[in-house]
Amino acid sequence: MKAPRFWMVVPALLVAGAVGLAYAKLPAPPPVDPAKAAEAKAKAAEAAKKEAEQLTKAQDRVAERYRKEKGIKAAAAPKKK
Repeated sequence: MKAPRFWMVVPALLVAGAVGLAYAKLPAPPPVDPAKAAEAKAKAAEAAKKEAEQLTKAQDRVAERYRKEKGIKAAAAPKKK
């Protein structure tokens, strides 16, 4: 049985209407305070820095354990000028 073309379009229209209504009900975002935004940005930068340090330490521990288990001697660190 072949459905009329009209009934194929109805579900798409219903979804489009529901999305439109949901979008229309969203409130406007609150105004951004520059001081709070700068403070949040500073906190995020500090957190990212701490996370990067922790990641580096964890990677060093894993590499050291791998070398110890494989019996690989650590290569001499390159000399800094």
